[in-house]
Amino acid sequence: VASGGRSESALALVALRLALLLGAALGPARSTVYFQEQFLDGDNWQKRWMYSEYKPDLGKFKLTAGKFYGDPERDKGLQTSENSKFYAISSRFKPFSNKGKTLVIQYTVKHEQKIDCGGGYVKIFPSNLDQKNLSGNSRYYIMFGPDICGSETKKVHVILNYKNKPHPIKKPIRCKVDGYTHLYTLIIRPDQTYEVKVDNQMVASGNLEDDFDFLPPKKINDPTVRKPTDWDDRIQIDDPNDTKPEDWDEPEYIMDTSTEKPEDWDDAVNGEWHYPMVKNPLYKGEWKPRQIDNPNYRGVWPHPQIDNPDYLPDFSIYIYENISVIGLDIWQVRAGTIFDNFLITDDEVYAEDFGDETWGETKGPEEEMNIKQTEEEQERERVMEEKYFEEQFKKKLERRNSGKDRTVGKTTEKEEF
Repeated sequence: VASGGRSESALALVALRLALLLGAALGPARSTVYFQEQFLDGDNWQKRWMYSEYKPDLGKFKLTAGKFYGDPERDKGLQTSENSKFYAISSRFKPFSNKGKTLVIQYTVKHEQKIDCGGGYVKIFPSNLDQKNLSGNSRYYIMFGPDICGSETKKVHVILNYKNKPHPIKKPIRCKVDGYTHLYTLIIRPDQTYEVKVDNQMVASGNLEDDFDFLPPKKINDPTVRKPTDWDDRIQIDDPNDTKPEDWDEPEYIMDTSTEKPEDWDDAVNGEWHYPMVKNPLYKGEWKPRQIDNPNYRGVWPHPQIDNPDYLPDFSIYIYENISVIGLDIWQVRAGTIFDNFLITDDEVYAEDFGDETWGETKGPEEEMNIKQTEEEQERERVMEEKYFEEQFKKKLERRNSGKDRTVGKTTEKEEF
C-alpha cells in the first residue's frame, strides 16, 4: 500500500508539472505582448531605440546594471549618464488599438544615485510621432511613472490624453525613493477603471471619469436656489461678553527720549532733528475678542444639486488608436537612473508574472549586494581614518623628539665650552 501511495504521488507530481508547463505555454497565446524590452542582447538595443535630435546637447544613455544589482546580466538597463541634461529616446513597435482590451504599461526604475531632482517616467505615443524630434512638446497619449524633485515632489504621474489635452490624476500617489529597483505598473481597463501598482502591489485604483477631469461633473449646484439669509454657518463667533482691557491701547512705536541730538547735526543741512522712533515694549497689537462656539451654528448649507445639462457620458475615454512608440523624455539634475523590463500587454496576469520573474527574482540579491558594499565602504573609511590619526600621532611624536634632541645638543655644547 505504501509503495502504491508513493507511485500515485509521483504521478500526481508529474501531472502537476505538465499542467504548469501547459499553462506557461498557453499563457502567452492568450496574451498579446505589444512591446517587451529587457536589454539581454548587449549593444543591439541601439538598433531598436532612437535618440532624438531636437537639440544637440541631449544626454546619453549607457547599458549597465549599475553599481549594485541582483544579476549582472538580467539587471542591465538604460542608465542616464550625464548630469543636468535633458534626455529623449524612444522605441517603436507595431501599432495597435486598446479598444475593448485591457492596456498594461509596466517597467522598472532604479534611482541608485539617490536622485534629488529628475524624472523617471515613460511616455506612450501614437504612430505619427517623429522620433528624431521627440521633445517635451511632442503629443503623447499616456505619461506614467515616478517624478522626484526636492522634498515636495515625490509622486507617480498618471497623465492621460483626452481630446488632445493632458489630464493628470487627481489622487496623490507617492513613489519609492530608497535607491533600489522598483516595478511600476499602470492598468487601464475597457470598463474605464484603472489601477496603479508599485512592486506588484496596488497603490491606487478607481474610475477614469471620477479621478480625472475628462468630463464636466454629472451634478452641479442649482443656480436658482440661494442660501437662506438666516442660515448661520459660522462655527465660532466673537464672545459678546469679552471687553477690551483699559490698558490695551498702546502705540506700536514711541520716541526714544534717551537719545541726544548729535553735536554735528546741522538743521540747515539735515533738517530738524527728532527723537528716533523705537518699538514700544507695551504694544499688544490689535485687540480682538476671544472666540466661542456659535450656539446658532447650523453646519454647511447643503446646496441642492441638479443634473448638469453640459454633462454627456463618454464610454470611449480609455481608447487610444495607433499606439506605437514608448519613450523616455525626461530631465535629470543628477544622472544614474536605470530603466529596464519594459512591457506593454493586454494581460494583467502576464504582466504580474513578468514582474515577479524579473524584478521579483533580483530585488533581494540587489539589496544584499548594496548592503555589503555599504558595509565594506564604511570599513574602508574606518581603516583610513585610523591610519590618518596614526600618521598624525607619529608626526607629532617625531616633532617632539626632534625638539628634545636640539635641547640636549645645546646643553652639551655649553658643557664642552
